[in-house]
Amino acid sequence: MLTLTPLPNIPLIQKGDDLAQIILQNSSSLEDGDIFVLAQKIVSKAEGRLINLADVEPSPHAVELATVTGKDARVVELILQESNEIVRTRPGLIVVEHKLGFICANAGIDHSNIEGKNDETALLLPKDADKSARDLRDALQNATGKKLGVLIIDSHGRAWREGIVGITIGLAGVPGVVDKRGDVDLFGREMRVTQIGAADELAAAASLMMGQTNEGKPIVHVRGFPYPLRKSTLKELIRPKESDLFR
Repeated sequence: MLTLTPLPNIPLIQKGDDLAQIILQNSSSLEDGDIFVLAQKIVSKAEGRLINLADVEPSPHAVELATVTGKDARVVELILQESNEIVRTRPGLIVVEHKLGFICANAGIDHSNIEGKNDETALLLPKDADKSARDLRDALQNATGKKLGVLIIDSHGRAWREGIVGITIGLAGVPGVVDKRGDVDLFGREMRVTQIGAADELAAAASLMMGQTNEGKPIVHVRGFPYPLRKSTLKELIRPKESDLFR
């Protein structure tokens, strides 16, 4: 049975905090196959990805895009720095290919749930979310002797659908995609195209437990995930550009 349990008593995370130690202090006994899902914000905060906008000098390109979109030119400069390319723009929105490889709005830069003057600070995504997940998993496994998985998730919109949903931006030990091609259905027909975005399915479920506003539940303990843990990276979840029909 799949169970998802938010960890209690997670403090407000500061730069340099030891997330592995915080998880262990707030967890009961662990089992092989357990997974921890973390909200991106606490990983970014622990890694010091909070930026004071007063320290950002917009480039001419950022100023131009800010005029078109109506966004703060300093935020636009950060979006450019965090992106491989601009995909689309409209007033209030810049859709990019993030340096981590996925398409997202405004390079995932956020102002919500940040201490201080939110309009003068911005929180960037982790520089390498896969590495962040691997480092955390390794620390947890070394401390417990158990085989564990880690997901780092963020809330993203989706093409053609309203509303945000939790998706994976970094993972370690958790399969990103589970390939069911070659299996058979209830009637013995061979599956030809089915590949399950297992990590994103779990990310969405954990996001429901975390909430999106002031719930204060940024870490979820998962037990009973129906697929075996294995080596994984975000790359397996990213559709190659040549196969992307929307760009």
